[in-house]
Amino acid sequence: MPAPALPAVSEAHIPTPVAPSRGGRPPDRARWDPWVLAAVLFAAYTAVSVGRYRHMTTLSWDLGIFEQVVRAYAHLRAPVSDLKGPGFAILGDHFSPVTALLAPAYRLFPSPVTLLVAQAALFALSAVPVTRAAARLLGRRRGLALGLAYGLSWGVQRAVDFDFHEICFAVPLIAFSLEALLADRRRAALCWALPLVLVKEDLGLTLAAIALVVAWRARGSSPRTVPYALGAAVFGMAAALLVLTVVIPSFNTAGTYDYWNKVSESGSPVDGLGTKLRTLAWLLIPTTGLLALRSPLLLVALPTLGWRFLSGDDHYWGTDWHYSAVLMPVVFLALADALTTARHSPRAWLSSYAAQLPAAVAAAALALTTSLPLAQLTEAGTYRKPAAVSGVERLLARIPDGATVEANIGPISRLTARCRVFWLGNTRGSTPQYIALENIDGEYRDPVGYAGDLHPGAAYAVAGKANGYVVLERRTAG
Repeated sequence: MPAPALPAVSEAHIPTPVAPSRGGRPPDRARWDPWVLAAVLFAAYTAVSVGRYRHMTTLSWDLGIFEQVVRAYAHLRAPVSDLKGPGFAILGDHFSPVTALLAPAYRLFPSPVTLLVAQAALFALSAVPVTRAAARLLGRRRGLALGLAYGLSWGVQRAVDFDFHEICFAVPLIAFSLEALLADRRRAALCWALPLVLVKEDLGLTLAAIALVVAWRARGSSPRTVPYALGAAVFGMAAALLVLTVVIPSFNTAGTYDYWNKVSESGSPVDGLGTKLRTLAWLLIPTTGLLALRSPLLLVALPTLGWRFLSGDDHYWGTDWHYSAVLMPVVFLALADALTTARHSPRAWLSSYAAQLPAAVAAAALALTTSLPLAQLTEAGTYRKPAAVSGVERLLARIPDGATVEANIGPISRLTARCRVFWLGNTRGSTPQYIALENIDGEYRDPVGYAGDLHPGAAYAVAGKANGYVVLERRTAG
């Protein structure tokens, strides 16, 4: 099959390539740069996320939910999360069958740490296409600078620090897709983007956005690609609609998509405008110096920003947690795309600004890291398990394998690998054998009385206490 014709470009728009070696390939060291960077990032991400687990400072119930789901897949059972409700089918909450890919690793290493390490590996892997694309377009040093800035970006760091989430699969898929697009491998770009529909229900719209950008860029130089791209865009939108209106409701006991109310209760688009504008500023200024606005690749960010800013839930508007991770490869590769022409602009100020920007965003990322999760790597305590945690683990170990346990956030991740765990107050009539409470702040002044309120007619007694945690055991009559 003949190679597709390349678009005609002026000499001024030809990017500076990496100097080739004798075989026409980049030097060996340059080829390995993205992988070395990814290995370093993997070690850093793993240290932070596993360190939080070892310190029992998990921020939410998500790690427990996903472990229950992956555990079910690993044992060839339906993906159920009892933390969402006894027997709750997780595909009735979010459509993320991609998490089944973790089942073999989890079967070998049944621990929430397996999920955290896998997430760290996927985020680190996404730095490879970002660095490689930037180096191909801008040269080795600038490419490494952008790759480092991406790896240290606030959106990725926040996601690494906040439990496990299915979007860790989306981030490398988007990065590889946009790398292929920038290399004019348009069909490869579509192929990398297609699996996004299996990651989360809203990402079909991101697939559609990528496909439309592919069609736009291919319209003059590769017209045969345009129908494929438009077909992928239609597929992405149809998949999102089908999942939201048919697939998820069919698994949901209420027969609906539980998050519609996030939009229906949104109120005015100007609600939280200050927070939304700050998020846009964080997204575009320290990461790209606003230059990414010159690239059509930035359109790929619109679906994610759209549902977040239209939502009535203010948790989606800011820069916390994992919601911005999928935007990081978009803005950095949009910057790389914009720099290829801006560096050769006849406007002196623009060409000078573009020439210095990769180093500037890398410096900004390093400076911001001092107040972001990776700053923990400089603290000796990150690498040590506190004695208090060991005491709590010994307490929770008294709960036998296979027991039913009702728990709040603290104990969850120590129990989901071996017990059936329910969320505190959401057993829906079931009376668990044990109740495990994180009570460091003294919220539960009378744990036994609180257990009686949760389960009238059942008798619980304190089975043990340790460092602000308490375990209650149900007593049988007689």
